[in-house]
Amino acid sequence: MALTKDIRSRMSQPDPRPLDLSSIRITANCLRILAMDAVQQANSGHPGLPMGMADVASVLWARCLNFDPDHPDWQDRDRFVLSAGHGSMLLYALLHLSGYDLPLNEIKSFRQWGSRTPGHPEHFQTLGVETTTGPLGQGISNAVGMALAARWLSERFNRPSFPIVSHRTFVIASDGDMMEGVAHEACSLAGHLGLSGLTVLYDDNHVSIDGPTDLSFSEDVLARFQGYGWQVAKVDGHNLEEVATALDVAIEDAARPSIIACTTVIGYGSPNRSGTAKAHGEPLGIEEVRLAKAALGWREESTFEIPAEARAPLHQAANAGRARHVAWKAMFEGYAEAYPELAADFQRASLGELPTGWDRELPVFDGREDPIATRSASGSVLKELVPAVPDLLGGSADLTGSNQTLPSDEVAVNAHDFSGRYLYYGVREHGMGAIMNGLAIHGGVIPYGGTFLVFSDYMRPAIRLAAMMKLGVVYVFTHDSIGLGEDGPTHQPVEQLLSLRAIPGLVVIRPADAAETVEGWRVAIKRRNGPTALLLTRQALPVLERTPTGSLAAASGVEQGAYVLADTPRVDAILIGSGSEVHIALQAKQLLHEQGVEVRVVSIPSWELFDSMPQEYRETVLPSNVVPRVAIEAGVSIGWEKYVGSSGVVIGLDHFGASAPYQRLYDEFGLTAKEMAAVTRRLIDLQID
Repeated sequence: MALTKDIRSRMSQPDPRPLDLSSIRITANCLRILAMDAVQQANSGHPGLPMGMADVASVLWARCLNFDPDHPDWQDRDRFVLSAGHGSMLLYALLHLSGYDLPLNEIKSFRQWGSRTPGHPEHFQTLGVETTTGPLGQGISNAVGMALAARWLSERFNRPSFPIVSHRTFVIASDGDMMEGVAHEACSLAGHLGLSGLTVLYDDNHVSIDGPTDLSFSEDVLARFQGYGWQVAKVDGHNLEEVATALDVAIEDAARPSIIACTTVIGYGSPNRSGTAKAHGEPLGIEEVRLAKAALGWREESTFEIPAEARAPLHQAANAGRARHVAWKAMFEGYAEAYPELAADFQRASLGELPTGWDRELPVFDGREDPIATRSASGSVLKELVPAVPDLLGGSADLTGSNQTLPSDEVAVNAHDFSGRYLYYGVREHGMGAIMNGLAIHGGVIPYGGTFLVFSDYMRPAIRLAAMMKLGVVYVFTHDSIGLGEDGPTHQPVEQLLSLRAIPGLVVIRPADAAETVEGWRVAIKRRNGPTALLLTRQALPVLERTPTGSLAAASGVEQGAYVLADTPRVDAILIGSGSEVHIALQAKQLLHEQGVEVRVVSIPSWELFDSMPQEYRETVLPSNVVPRVAIEAGVSIGWEKYVGSSGVVIGLDHFGASAPYQRLYDEFGLTAKEMAAVTRRLIDLQID
C-alpha cells in the first residue's frame, strides 16, 4: 500500500510543536503543586527536583516528546527517562496531566502500599515509566542503551519511505548522575558511537543532599561531555524560550548526542527553602507549602488542585502523539505490504518472541571430543545461535578473545555502520551492564555481554536492576574460579558465585562441560522474563560421554537446575558439584566404587532453577533418606548446606586463591577426588557408628 499524501504529511509534520508560553507556565506550576502536595501528604519524598525542573519538563513534554497515552507500548514512541529517580513526582505528575492511566488518587497515594506511585519510578509498575531509576547514573546509562537499540533497529528494519524506527530518547539527569562513574562509562561510549537520538537535560542546580555541590564537585561537566564527542549547551532552566531553542538544536544534530545544562533553582517557588539542600529530600512543611502556593499564584488552602488550563498543553501533545501513532500504523501497513518478511520479523522481535527453530542448529557434544573449556564451548554455541536469533546483540568489556563472545563471521557496530551484531564496550563493565539493561528495556533486542566473573562486582548494581525489572539479558562470565590459574587471587573469583546467587530473580548457571553449556544457553535464550548468568571455565574440561548407551544422564537436566548425572542401584551417599568440580565428584565416585562404596553424583548447575522445581522432583534427585552428602565447589561454601543438610560436608574455598598453575591450586586447597572420597567415607562411617 502506498502512503497517502495525508499520512506522509502527518509523519513528516514539523516538530517540535508551537510554544505557548503562558499555558506551559501554568502546567509547570501545576507540576510543582502536585509534587509539593504529594510529598507533604506522604510526609516523605523529594520535592526539590520536580519544582526545579518543572519548566524544562513542561517544554519537553508539551513541545517535543512523541507519546500516545492510550498505547504506552507503541514501538516508535519517544522514550523519556527520569534518571534522577528521587524526583519521581515530576514523572507521575507529567503522566497524570498527559492522560496516562494514572488517576489523581494514585498521586494522592504517593509512596504508599499498593500504589502505582512508589518512591522511585519502577518499570512495569506504572504505565509510562520506561525504566526503574533511583540509583543515580543508572537511568542515563539505560537511556544510552535505549538510544543504541533505536539506532540498531533502524538500521535493521528501516527502508526508503518507511522509517518505522525513528524515535528519540530524552533524559532528565541530576548532579548526582553526573558524579556517578557508571554515567561516565556509558556516556563516553554514546559519544564514541555518535548516538544522535539521545538528548540529556541536566538539572544543573548545584545542590545535593550534603549541601552545595562544590563541597565535592567542581569539574566542568560540559567540557567533559564535549570531550566525549557530545553537542553541549547551557541555558537558564526557567527560561522557556531558551530551553525550547536548545532542544531544537539538539534534535537537529544528526551526528552527536546532546546534553543541555539547565541552570535551575532547586525547590523553585518555595520562599524559604528554594536553592538549599532542605528542598531536596524532605517535605517542605505545611506552612512552606502554603507560602509556595501563594508565590506561584495558586490558592493557598487548596490541595492537589489542577486547573483545566494546566492540562491543556499536555493534552494537546498527547493528541498530536495519537495522530502520529495513527500515521505510523498506516505507514506500517504499507511497510508490511512492501516488506512482509521484515514486518513479521519486526513484530515478532517487538513482542519478545523467538524465531521458529532458533535452537535447531546448536552444536551437540557427546563425549567423543577432546577436552574443551566451557568458554570455548560457549563460543561454538554463539557461532550457531547468533545467525539463528537476529535479535541478539553481543559484546564484551575489552575481553572479547578471552570471553569468546564474538562469532568469527560477525562484525562490530561502529559510529559509521550500525549493521553489526557486536559491541566493543571497552573497559566499562558497569556501563556495559546498564547499557544492556537499556537495550532489553527498549525491546526488539536480546543483549548478551561478557567479562571475567571476578569483574561482575563492577556490574552488580546493573545486574540487580536487571533482576528487579525482569529483563532477559544474558551475562557471559568466564574465568569462573581458581581454575584460571596463574593470574592469581585478584582475578580468581571466590565469593562471586554466592553473591550472584543472592540476587533475587537472577538465574546463575555454571555448566560442568560443553554439553551443559549448550543447555545453559538454551535456558538463557528461552528465559525472557529475567536475567541469566553463565559462569564458564578458562581451563579445558573433559566432555562427558552422554551417549544413549552410556552411564551418564543427558545434559537436558540443566533446565531443571540439577539432575542425577551418574547413579547406582545402591546409594550409600550423594556427591554434589557444579561446573568444573563435577568432574572431581565423578572421579571420587570411581575411587569409592573401588572401595566398595556406591554413590550417586548430582550435577547442580543452577541453584535457582533447581529450587523452583516441585518438591517431588527435588526429592528424586536428593532423596531425604540418603543422609551422607558431600558437595564440592571452588568457591565459598556458604549456602551449600541447604543441599547437603546439617550432617553433610561442603568442600569449598573460604579464602582467596593464589598464583600458580590451576592443577597445583586444586591440590593445595584440597579440591581433589581423593579428599572428596575420604570425606565421604568418614560420613558413612559416622552414620554406621
